[in-house]
Amino acid sequence: MSFVEYGDTIKDGDTAIVFLGHESMFPVKVQHGTVTQTKYGVIRHSTDLIGKKYGSKVTCSKGGWVFILHPTPELWTMNLPHRTQILYSTDISIITMMLELKPGSIVCESGTGSGSLSHALIRTVAPTGHLYTVEFHQQRAEKAREEFREHGVEHLVTVTNQDVCKNGFGVSNIADAVFLDIPSPWEAIGHAKSALKAEGGRICSFSPCIEQVQRTCLAMEEYGFTEINTLEILLRVYNVRTISLQIPDLGKAAEDNSSTGFDSSNTSNQGSPCANLQQGTVQFKSGVPLREMVGHTGYLTFATKS
Repeated sequence: MSFVEYGDTIKDGDTAIVFLGHESMFPVKVQHGTVTQTKYGVIRHSTDLIGKKYGSKVTCSKGGWVFILHPTPELWTMNLPHRTQILYSTDISIITMMLELKPGSIVCESGTGSGSLSHALIRTVAPTGHLYTVEFHQQRAEKAREEFREHGVEHLVTVTNQDVCKNGFGVSNIADAVFLDIPSPWEAIGHAKSALKAEGGRICSFSPCIEQVQRTCLAMEEYGFTEINTLEILLRVYNVRTISLQIPDLGKAAEDNSSTGFDSSNTSNQGSPCANLQQGTVQFKSGVPLREMVGHTGYLTFATKS
């Protein structure tokens, strides 16, 4: 099993996603002789998982069933153990696009955190690219190394435990892109410039506060970066619903039209929205935004090394 190479069958030692529903799923490490408890009963790894195909429907001990999914960066983002605040797919997708990442790209990242963005970057640059990720916190760096090894991507990533603001990324003039998610990104702009390739490299900084963005933009200008721009990505979901609206009273002319053109006894008009004018309402499909939505997460500032 690897997060960048699809495996057909579940093997001992794999990380799999137990899918109970769109709002209920969790990761599990498959181990011979181990059991996993769910609200539908017990899943026995030896008999229910190992050797089965990913995507299989597994019946639990109480008669309920779950699906066992192959892990992807998107599923891992939704289910990973949180050691820090993480980036979600909405921001990750725009970061990947604006940094112009592709297979073979070299990327530097700080900090590693819980590894949400890291897994997506690794999948994007595989199989010939590489991710250099720097984490200030020693325990988080060690845990990240362990997860990358378990997920079969350790050959595509180098984890370094150091302060990027003081010591940089440990590489020079090779990176196609740099990503910063640290409290004071303006202190690391010089190291980011040193890590980027000679010309045309891209940089992105994620900050929750506009004051951080202002200082970062000033530092980018000082170090000669161009095409500096800041984005904020807000996700707004719409529900498709059937809406009923009352027909307005438009006077005698409207009554004449309704009596001649929209006779309710005429079966040819039964399917039209105007067929129920006599009831005084019309129904149609409409997109309605949710009453609540995910608000501000952070500002994404992009720039190019010239």
